[in-house]
Amino acid sequence: MSKQFSWRSRLGGSVSVVAIALGTWLTPAWAGDPFRSENPRNISDTTEQAFEAFFRIGDYPLAAQQVDLALSEANVDPILYAMRASLVYLEDPDNLPSEFKDYATLTLERAEALLNDDPLRGNIYIAVGHFLEGAYALKNDGIVRGVPTALSKLQQVFRHLDRAAAIDAEDPELNIIKGYMDLMLATNLPFSNPERPIERLRNHAGPEYLAKRGLAVGFRDLNRFEEAMEAVDRSLELTPENPEIMYLKAQIYVDSGDRASSLPWFDRALAMQEQLPAELVRQIQRERDQAQRRVDAEQASNR
Repeated sequence: MSKQFSWRSRLGGSVSVVAIALGTWLTPAWAGDPFRSENPRNISDTTEQAFEAFFRIGDYPLAAQQVDLALSEANVDPILYAMRASLVYLEDPDNLPSEFKDYATLTLERAEALLNDDPLRGNIYIAVGHFLEGAYALKNDGIVRGVPTALSKLQQVFRHLDRAAAIDAEDPELNIIKGYMDLMLATNLPFSNPERPIERLRNHAGPEYLAKRGLAVGFRDLNRFEEAMEAVDRSLELTPENPEIMYLKAQIYVDSGDRASSLPWFDRALAMQEQLPAELVRQIQRERDQAQRRVDAEQASNR
């Protein structure tokens, strides 16, 4: 989820460092937590595998299979419903079915059930559920009817993120989600200060490859191309087979004016198109064709 939902279509960027097993008798580590190496949460291995396929590898068919497998478990993590909603969105961003709203509501309900056991993550995913419901209202109800609902939902989003921050303001999962949201708003709204979400993603968010991806998108939209390239290169170093990061690097080259250098990166992303949603593949191809036309025109004018 113009400069957009450039965070969906141009995102070319999102999350997962394998949790470090601390493995003591008194403090067992949960190997499935993709966010934390300290104080890991009881997130199942199956859920982590779905997360890895979605965010680290960027293989959406595999992610859909893994999410569905994890949804069959007894204790469903709210992140799974949020990922399922995202997969529905990616299939056709312009025509969201009611299934999207169903998964948004399930995210909310499962997060509310988690509150007693884990109020930090419960509040995080209540916020995510409200965000998804607000996005559905804005997309499906139109500006006149959708904006009041979306604004009300946005208030709930920040209320619950603030509650999570009151529990642990430095939690990596909270900071990756809040950092992305805040930087998206800061790069799209006038008079917004992006430095705080940049600091949040740099210093407190995890996993690192997803934080670097968010920074690359933010710096790109702020026209800070050298910093954007540094961030995307680090994300590529950590996730070298993710076609969306290749696409993001191509976009940074285009936005910085170096279209010729973008073409190999568009091509690398398109060579892995079987991993990507069809609509995203079409968009990458459109942007690649536009860049090629500009390169051809520049070369012709220099003859």
